[in-house]
Amino acid sequence: MTVKLTPEHKMLLALASKAQANAHAPYSNFHVGAAILDENAQLHASCNVENAAYPLGQCAEAGAISAMIATGSKHIKQILIASPNDDFCPPCGGCRQKIAEFADAQTEVHLATQQGEIKTVKFTELLPLAFGFDKDE
Repeated sequence: MTVKLTPEHKMLLALASKAQANAHAPYSNFHVGAAILDENAQLHASCNVENAAYPLGQCAEAGAISAMIATGSKHIKQILIASPNDDFCPPCGGCRQKIAEFADAQTEVHLATQQGEIKTVKFTELLPLAFGFDKDE
């Protein structure tokens, strides 16, 4: 469902957009930003970083997760992915599995368009029956 922007959405969107502006995407020209709100109410963000050796690049979501882990946090309460266009940009399959490692059934995934429209889903809607995902609470 598309949602009205809350103060948390606005903070996540601002942080993801700031990171997105620094994306290194010379091959696809598809700049993505991601921001996480963790269990300690800390915010973490990153952008996609492409590499000429294609599989060596990193998605924005993976970078934000790494930033979260580096601070000692272990749980994603909310994650926002900022699209570079007017389409919602859901996480790729690999990032869905990476998010699953630190999510639970209540984790919210916000998909934001370039215009700031946000669609929110529960993580379990993006990756039902995720490998190793048995966190029902």
